[in-house]
Amino acid sequence: MNNATRVEVVRGKNESSASLLRRFSRRGQGLGLVRALRKIRYYSRTKSKNVAHARAMVRGERIAEYNEQVKLGKIDPNARKTRGRR
Repeated sequence: MNNATRVEVVRGKNESSASLLRRFSRRGQGLGLVRALRKIRYYSRTKSKNVAHARAMVRGERIAEYNEQVKLGKIDPNARKTRGRR
């Protein structure tokens, strides 16, 4: 990481190590370090035009097939599948 930000905390006279760690964490969070590191860690490339177009074509075919099944009466559009639990 090129632009590292240094977070420094000094332990007080009667400060416990737990509160010191909590203060360190809060300071790092306030500077946005955690968010920046996660942004780098979980970076995902944007899809190319070709890939996006191919996915759109497949999706269009699936929708057309679904609509055809509804017209033929093989699928009831009112009884749609739900995601997860209800």
